[in-house]
Amino acid sequence: MKKLILVFFLSIYSYAINPIMLPLKGVKVEHTYSNGKKENYTIERQNYKECLNLAVDVETFQSENLASSKVHKKCKKTFITTKGTIQPLFLHKDIKTFAELEVLEFIENKSSKKPENFILVDSRTKDWFNKGTIPSAVNIPYDELEYDEDFELEYERAFKLLGIKIEDKNNYDFTHAKTALFFCNGSWCAQSPRAIKTLIKIGFPKEKILWYRGGVAAWVGVSLPLTDELK
Repeated sequence: MKKLILVFFLSIYSYAINPIMLPLKGVKVEHTYSNGKKENYTIERQNYKECLNLAVDVETFQSENLASSKVHKKCKKTFITTKGTIQPLFLHKDIKTFAELEVLEFIENKSSKKPENFILVDSRTKDWFNKGTIPSAVNIPYDELEYDEDFELEYERAFKLLGIKIEDKNNYDFTHAKTALFFCNGSWCAQSPRAIKTLIKIGFPKEKILWYRGGVAAWVGVSLPLTDELK
């Protein structure tokens, strides 16, 4: 009985210290594709029957590819590891770096409930976004945050989505700027860092900028879903 009581209080203590570590139920969102099509998604870990009885041991996990060749393909992911530039853990002392649970909490309690104040931003170009993204993300390509007279409409769209009012070429009103969580392909991807640095340069409030460093690679690496490819 004493052991049960101890476990109970330890559980309560653990939750009080770090509630986000508790298993999260599926987060239901509506995703809008680049062509305007809308689709409902439930964001939750994808568990396949082929993966349920995998032994967590050296033989199964620790090889050159960090997964035994005997492991079913549904239970592992394959990534390119020789491209890009490894990014730091923190882009700026005033900007928070998020991991998967914080991203899920942001989607569930902020961007999906108050889109007028919060936004999840896929900083990759449109072709990447259409291939598959985190459900409910909005595509604001990193290069559309810099003025180009040939792409003025895209530039204006990007700033409007972020809640920025363009007063003239070098002056902006951030009164209604949204809190934005940026991501791209992975910890080696420079697209979301470039978007963030561009916004810092023009004076966007740093306390309203968040960064998911792991991006798509880390997201699927823990079996969280992407949207379907837009055909």
